[in-house]
Amino acid sequence: MGDTPDEDLPDMSSDYWVKRIPKAKVSRGRPKALTPKVSTTLRLDPDVIEAFKADGPGWQSRMNAALRKAAGLGP
Repeated sequence: MGDTPDEDLPDMSSDYWVKRIPKAKVSRGRPKALTPKVSTTLRLDPDVIEAFKADGPGWQSRMNAALRKAAGLGP
């Protein structure tokens, strides 16, 4: 091992890296879903929201599953 942490790093100013860095594909965040969710505004009774929230995190996914079932769309 070297004396400094930077000793093991490549020289990013060399021609090798200068040519490759601009071509590097950058991907950020989570992968795109095949069927992304749609953001919408929906007015529901407070007791309905509280019933789903009472079961803890994931209440929106559980509500989505309940709505799919009610609409006959399956899981």
